[in-house]
Amino acid sequence: MLIKEDEYIHTYVCVHIIFLNEERLFPTAPGSPLPVSPGAETGDMGQRNQTSLADFILEGLFDDSLAHAFLFSLTMVVFLIAVSGNTLTVLLICADPRLHTPMYVLLSQLSLMDLMHVSTTIPKMAINYLSGTKSISFVGCATQHFLYLSLGCAECILLTFMSYDRYVAICHPLRYAVLMNRKVGQMMAVMSWLGASVNSLIHTAILMHFPFCGPRNIHHFYCEFPAVLKLVCGDITVYESTMYISTILLLLLPIVLISASYVFILHSVIHMHSAGGKRNAFATCSSHLTVVSLWFGACIFSYMRPRPQRTPLQDKVGSVFNSIVTPTLNPLIYTLRNKDVAKALRKVLGREMITQNPQERLS
Repeated sequence: MLIKEDEYIHTYVCVHIIFLNEERLFPTAPGSPLPVSPGAETGDMGQRNQTSLADFILEGLFDDSLAHAFLFSLTMVVFLIAVSGNTLTVLLICADPRLHTPMYVLLSQLSLMDLMHVSTTIPKMAINYLSGTKSISFVGCATQHFLYLSLGCAECILLTFMSYDRYVAICHPLRYAVLMNRKVGQMMAVMSWLGASVNSLIHTAILMHFPFCGPRNIHHFYCEFPAVLKLVCGDITVYESTMYISTILLLLLPIVLISASYVFILHSVIHMHSAGGKRNAFATCSSHLTVVSLWFGACIFSYMRPRPQRTPLQDKVGSVFNSIVTPTLNPLIYTLRNKDVAKALRKVLGREMITQNPQERLS
């Protein structure tokens, strides 16, 4: 019996020594988490995925003050002008066979992009303001981000193609029918939509895959890229580098190409002997150049400023100009300064007057 008790004591001492050695080699800090079973890890991952799909909060543009109510009403009036102006431009170009040329095909696509751009951001902002809610779902935020980014990039590409169209029309007028036929114009429109959509899809998928930390308050009135990126708590250095590359390709490169086109155009206009030809050339290019200056100027202000110099108020001002003011001014610029579009508008209005007068006489 004594031998067995000694063996039990010896075994207990050995086990206790081994346990102390393991604790010394792998110490457990006070309050440290205990080992988790695989089932619990799966549950945590599911909870994390559910958290990543939670709603965002859009701070919006306006509060409940009387002055902001007036500004909201003014914004909605501008929104209606933008929608009606761009819709009218698209319908005029589709209805008048004389406007079925590459130049006006590209112009109709520009108006369609402006129409979709202003419809992507303003209705949601208006619904949130009128209902008193500020939330937007994860899917809704991703969709809004994809649409606004793809439309913005498509407009940059399209304006570049439109400058090439003006370059061919002024510098190589005899070869215009060959270099800029209807098929080329359609290909330019498709390339603008397709290239911008692929770029936006990639960036939206990467951005929405990041983990978001803390309260999901977006200091903006829609899910714009810089505002959403501030909520990411992971490492975004590589992603920011890819965004700078995209900005160079889709913003700076078009500016360089458009500038080069207008250098050649200006050189050709200077060497024209006809004063009427010079006036027509300037009239043709002035509308496009005005739209380019407005659009790219707002884009540079919104996306090319250093991060330390960015404030939420400045981001909102740049986005308002880009998503509301520019789409409103574009159809006005082309309608008022383009003789063919203005003539098509007068033709349509004249038809309505002719159809109304017989009815008034019969009544």
